[in-house]
Amino acid sequence: MRMIDLINKKKLGEALSKDEISFMIDGFLSGEIPDYQMSALLMAIVWKGMNKEETAELTLKMAHSGDVSKLDAKGIKVDKHSTGGVGDKTTLIISPIVAALGVCVAKMSGRGLGHTGGTIDKLESIPGFKTSLRSDEFASIINTVGLCIAGATGNIAPADKKLYALRDVTGTVDSLPLIAASIMSKKIAAPSDVVLLDVKTGKGAFMQTLEDSVNLAQAMVDIGESVGKKTTALITNMDIPLGNNIGNALEIEESVAVLKGRGPADLTAVCKLLAAHMLHLADKGSVEECMKQVEEVINNGAALKKFSEMVEAQGGKLNADTLAELAKPSIIHEVISTKSGFISGMDALKVGIASSILGAGREKEDSQIDMSAGIILHKKYGDFVKEGEVLAVFHTNYRSKIAEAGAIFKEAISFDELSPPEAKLVYAFVSKDGVEYL
Repeated sequence: MRMIDLINKKKLGEALSKDEISFMIDGFLSGEIPDYQMSALLMAIVWKGMNKEETAELTLKMAHSGDVSKLDAKGIKVDKHSTGGVGDKTTLIISPIVAALGVCVAKMSGRGLGHTGGTIDKLESIPGFKTSLRSDEFASIINTVGLCIAGATGNIAPADKKLYALRDVTGTVDSLPLIAASIMSKKIAAPSDVVLLDVKTGKGAFMQTLEDSVNLAQAMVDIGESVGKKTTALITNMDIPLGNNIGNALEIEESVAVLKGRGPADLTAVCKLLAAHMLHLADKGSVEECMKQVEEVINNGAALKKFSEMVEAQGGKLNADTLAELAKPSIIHEVISTKSGFISGMDALKVGIASSILGAGREKEDSQIDMSAGIILHKKYGDFVKEGEVLAVFHTNYRSKIAEAGAIFKEAISFDELSPPEAKLVYAFVSKDGVEYL
């Protein structure tokens, strides 16, 4: 069997067999198949796709390319995954809320991919925070704190880890089967019992249409249910950045604000709903009953306390009152509006690219992220803006990047004389029983 034959086969749109997928993954992991050949095959998959059988085989092969984690902890262990977006810090908020209500959250997260931020990168903006944990360390934190968010370290789905890094820098991120296989391979290998998926849709998501997002959600729900993990999904809006802060340390700041009950309305509403659905999966009551529990632990400070407990347990140093330990940029630049009117569009993809240019994302696989870099939005979709008002504030350590980032950011903003319709935050709920549009 030769890799060049698999590339040509997929280039023609033909399905790869179970043996061919095994050959591809085993060879790539061992180093016998070089990056350039795997990149070619990934691009062919982006263009030609994979059928359900191929996607399932790829998922299982990646899940079993390393250890399948077991965790001896009491009660149901829940996990949550977002398909990624701009300003999407929901995992950082939802996880301590759920853990504060007595449900174990055993979470393995990833780094930034393309224009989207990664939970692990954001957590590493907290000085000392340890995301690379041994399995016994992970289990110990779960059993003492009830919450641990770590990278897929050690030998958990190593094939996905290697492919993930390659996809990030070869323009092969936006593929339904590759996204589904990547996410669900880690969920199968992880020690959770139930999984909630937050599937983003819109300009800042990998799936930019509602139809594609629902198809991705259904594919992942089917995979999860097939291996005995109760899995559901919510389809949420990523046409517009979520919240106001974009960038690693900036998103930690905003996450803490939501846990204090002071966060932006859109981010807070989405997080509350996701948390309620996670608790519902863990048999904590109806979604409505769980929503009341969510609001209670935010209001009484228990969720913020749980976040601080996790940070301390994983070696981090962060005063939740002052956040003084977080990195600060040397340059703060105001973006001034040259127009007046209602913001009728805010392209999340372009905003995410602008943030990456400022230093918040990676250009190459080995690029270093500037933890202090990013954007704070002062105006968002639906807001009225006067000429001369501040649209956003750039945080960066690279003055040379401001003009380029500013030009892309301004391309992201559309104005209108009339107020636009209210943006929908959640579009649909997906389970093994089908799709419920909201």
